[in-house]
Amino acid sequence: MSHEAIASILQQEAEAVLNIPVTAGYEDAVTLIVKYVHDLGGKLITSGMGKAGQIAMNIATTFSSTGTPAFFLHPSEAQHGDLGIVRDNDIMLLISNSGKTRELLELVDLTRGLVPDMKFIVITSNPESSLAKDADVCLLTGAPSEVCPLGLTPTTSTTVMTVIGDILVVGTMKRINFNNKDYAKRHHGGYLGSKSREQSKNE
Repeated sequence: MSHEAIASILQQEAEAVLNIPVTAGYEDAVTLIVKYVHDLGGKLITSGMGKAGQIAMNIATTFSSTGTPAFFLHPSEAQHGDLGIVRDNDIMLLISNSGKTRELLELVDLTRGLVPDMKFIVITSNPESSLAKDADVCLLTGAPSEVCPLGLTPTTSTTVMTVIGDILVVGTMKRINFNNKDYAKRHHGGYLGSKSREQSKNE
């Protein structure tokens, strides 16, 4: 692959990130997460299928490592008993590029059968989709074109989803005043563990 081709891919990815719609929905989403997880003692449950599910899993682990308890729930496994993880005062973050993922639509219905008042935050490219219309807060990706030469493989869209997750994590960290000492309590090994402990000594 030529330098020009690589530069073009980087440019497309960067432009997609910069074109993420900046709305009040981010503040609303962080407010819901703080309310249900930190004020009411619930947890954040993320979900998605395929590549979006992998992003949802990453977002859950990043939230957990920064002071907000979060779990990934596979939407298909939820139909075979894993839905039992859901409790009152939890909140769900669902990711679907199309907003039409059958397993997530079914998960919404199943969850409401267990916790009727569940709040849903949705990340999608499609504001007219069923998931978007059903969400308490909908965060749009800006419908970026995939850098995949076929225009099919989730590439740019997953980059954007990851960045949106980062925005929610950082916003929540700031709202709960998560500091180096808090970080050090959750990271006991490796480079980040030693770095956070060193930084916490200076606070």
